[in-house]
Amino acid sequence: MRHILVVGIGTGNPEHMTMQAIHALNRADTLFIPTKGQKKADLAEVRREIIARYVTNPQSRTVEFALPVRKVEGRSYVGGVDEWHAAISETYVRLFLEELGEDGTAALLVWGDPMLYDSTLRILERVKATGKVAFDIEVIPGITSIQALCAAHRIPLNLVGKPVEITTGRRLHESFPHRSETAVVMLDGEQAFSKVTDPDAHIYWGAYLGTKDEVVIEGRAVEVSDEILKVRAEQRARHGWIMDIYLMQKGEDFDDL
Repeated sequence: MRHILVVGIGTGNPEHMTMQAIHALNRADTLFIPTKGQKKADLAEVRREIIARYVTNPQSRTVEFALPVRKVEGRSYVGGVDEWHAAISETYVRLFLEELGEDGTAALLVWGDPMLYDSTLRILERVKATGKVAFDIEVIPGITSIQALCAAHRIPLNLVGKPVEITTGRRLHESFPHRSETAVVMLDGEQAFSKVTDPDAHIYWGAYLGTKDEVVIEGRAVEVSDEILKVRAEQRARHGWIMDIYLMQKGEDFDDL
């Protein structure tokens, strides 16, 4: 049976690779690298650098493939993502049948950690459900963007004895700050932080975490939101894409004693 390794590679710094991840890549016959067009060429290049630096298995080979593009016009968010995942699953079926022997092992290099706001695992379940190709899955965890963000700002993730919520920009207003005093926001296409008006809300923002282009900003949200919007727009124009995350927080340790 084919064996698929889903390997977390961290947030862009090749030194985020764990020993477990390096050993996994060296077990693979085939290393799959998704390409997302010229604007996101940097993402594929990081994967190539990781392979060049750490893979010493002379029997392995690299296969690059074009990742389907998510269509957004005329579609709801959920509907667009569902359609996109279906297209990716069809691509995986073809790759596994054409590029991997029946007893072969392949590695998918996944940004960050495969369990946190990444859909590789659920897409692989779609592939299984087609019945067109049989395989088992092994998951190797990686450093998350949340860890990289807190490390860059030199802060703990949580306030003492208090919970943390991980959410999206679309849903930030549902929980922060009235339900969760600490909210990590991922996948924010609308810059929801700029709509937070609570004067005591603090933001820790970061983009391209772990890479040479890393940029971080922190402060009271009402005071630094404009700066973040400006820097974010500049960086997106410079790179053609942006990958950012932030932590919103209100309150202090032990303030409920």
